[in-house]
Amino acid sequence: MNNLSFSTDQSILLEPFFELSPDLLCIADYSGYFRRINPAVSKTLGYTMEELYSRPINEFVYPDDQGLTSRFRDQLIKSKPLYNFENRYVCKNGEIVWLSWTSLPVDSDQLIFAIAKDITHKKKLESERNSLLANLTRINQDLKQLTYTTSHDLRTPVNDLLSVFSLMNVSKIDDPETLELIHVLKLASGNLKQTLDKYVDALSHKESLNEQLEEIDLQTTLDRVFHSIGNLIQTSKVSFHIDFSTLPIINFNKVCLESIFLNLISNSIKYARPDRQPVISISSRILNGRSQLIISDNGLGFDMEKVKDKIFGLRQKFHDHLDSKGIGLYLVYNHVTNLGGQITVDSQVNEGACFTITFND
Repeated sequence: MNNLSFSTDQSILLEPFFELSPDLLCIADYSGYFRRINPAVSKTLGYTMEELYSRPINEFVYPDDQGLTSRFRDQLIKSKPLYNFENRYVCKNGEIVWLSWTSLPVDSDQLIFAIAKDITHKKKLESERNSLLANLTRINQDLKQLTYTTSHDLRTPVNDLLSVFSLMNVSKIDDPETLELIHVLKLASGNLKQTLDKYVDALSHKESLNEQLEEIDLQTTLDRVFHSIGNLIQTSKVSFHIDFSTLPIINFNKVCLESIFLNLISNSIKYARPDRQPVISISSRILNGRSQLIISDNGLGFDMEKVKDKIFGLRQKFHDHLDSKGIGLYLVYNHVTNLGGQITVDSQVNEGACFTITFND
């Protein structure tokens, strides 16, 4: 077994740590082989210790992720730590597991010390949630289109019927029952037109999801989001710079604002650079009389020349992360624009992204 050598005292101290930890603990050399692993690695991947020691690490990585993994391992060898790097491994039984790595190089020993967490369950939940959101969005759009079409198609014959009544010369009709019937039909047609008009007007208002606007404390809302994704924030080791001193309160919808915070913060963490500690800045201000919320990060960023106006499109993806579904920014855009606001993005590749939301005060 190609084990790393330790003194007797060191081995005694390290053994319980390696043996009992549920996380995957690894020591690898710069040539790409495991030098020391704990039982959790063998248990998770299904290979024996001997099999794991005898083959290059990249052979266990899912083929589509091998290139990306190799590139970031090269960065490690250049003394650049990796934080929250996610990739997939192929188990001995053929199953795929997602692992999230934190890796630190020790250049003097030509070794890499790494800890990984099995996040397969979390990835499955995210995939199910994104699929549900996509289906609900599609169904909502289909129902909206059906409603508008139905309203339009119903109003056309009603208007035609009212036109017929306006052209009818009832002065030449002497039968009282016929006159009463015409009067009832004309009245019913008029009421039906008014009902349809009110219905279409209501639909137009519901285009903005009929959201209730209220004064919202930004810090309180952000704290609720922090609480809901506390584990993600803790494991990602993200730092926040928050400044709501200029504009602590805005007039918006509480549920929509929480969703905006949730999606933009989650995206910033998901698309953080593995070689850099993630930092997210959140601030508010008043510019030219308009309230604004600014959320920026130091992550992977976008090539704005390539993404252009597709950045807020449904199912638009711009990075190699295969778990991306292209839904979060679509939801953020709709939350903002449905309530009359605007959202812009300024970004460069590997220099992070800055989202500016201007509210409809």
